[in-house]
Amino acid sequence: MKTLPETEVKTEAKKPPKSEEDESKSETKTEYKPETKTESKPETKTESKPETKTEYKPETKKEEPEKWGIVHIFSSYNNTIIHMTDLTGAETVTVSSGGIHVNADRYESSPFAAMKAAKAVVEAARTKGFTHIHIRVRAVGGVGSRVPGPGAQAAIRALVRGGFKVGRIDDVTPIPHDTTRKKGGKRGRRV
Repeated sequence: MKTLPETEVKTEAKKPPKSEEDESKSETKTEYKPETKTESKPETKTESKPETKTEYKPETKKEEPEKWGIVHIFSSYNNTIIHMTDLTGAETVTVSSGGIHVNADRYESSPFAAMKAAKAVVEAARTKGFTHIHIRVRAVGGVGSRVPGPGAQAAIRALVRGGFKVGRIDDVTPIPHDTTRKKGGKRGRRV
């Protein structure tokens, strides 16, 4: 049999047949061709797509159980101390300070020293299975400075880059609501 494109089939179907033989031929042609085309194409499409979908299943990564910890960052103008505990705050996971990672005293409070201390805390906490942290930033407070030192922001950034998901960042600087007496006595510090 001769196969015709769809445009030719439509034109033949629209023209009135001249005789009974032509009519029977045109009917069989128009009836047979669309059935084979519509039957064969959707079947192959529907068969091939579900097979590929059922065969290919992307492997989902097993999510680690969430293990939360609290990172206490004490940042003054003399040093930066990073202390990580469990959620109760009673059990210490790891401790590091800026003074451990630099040689000169004047660099203990620097952002570089704080970043090094935070990296040490990240490595130790990762080995113990911690994935999520809350951060508590503390300045000197009281009669001292209520603004955290220069190492606080660098430490927070290093912790986030370490792969921890951060829950809350709190400022827990102790601020007196009445007064606290400065050291130095009644007449102040005599030089």
